[in-house]
Amino acid sequence: MEKIITALQERKKAPARLTKSSKLFKTIISAIQEKKGEGIVALDLKKIDEAVADYFILCEARSNIQVKAIAQNIEQRVEMDCDERPYHMENGDKWTLVDYVNIVVHVFQHEDRMFYNLESLWADAPRTEY
Repeated sequence: MEKIITALQERKKAPARLTKSSKLFKTIISAIQEKKGEGIVALDLKKIDEAVADYFILCEARSNIQVKAIAQNIEQRVEMDCDERPYHMENGDKWTLVDYVNIVVHVFQHEDRMFYNLESLWADAPRTEY
């Protein structure tokens, strides 16, 4: 029992949940808009128990070059403005994922966004369009 109590006392407090007014969130949205990302949507996943992040941010690009440009701009702007690097990135021509733990960004080409339809998978999440 003492080990359990000690472990609980030593456990670090979970980081504060993000909001749409946080610097990281605003920087990501701005970085997408700078590279002319379209169909920008933020899904607020905070009240969904199974969610892996506080927010999913989704957007579209018209080409694989634009997918790459948007993802790179997000990475550069967040590092410059927020002093944060992505926890993980999955680079692809039609879909790139940029993971900041509490915010996961999906940059799609239109056809892939429609195919995977993440918005319908998280339909119970509040949605904000930009």
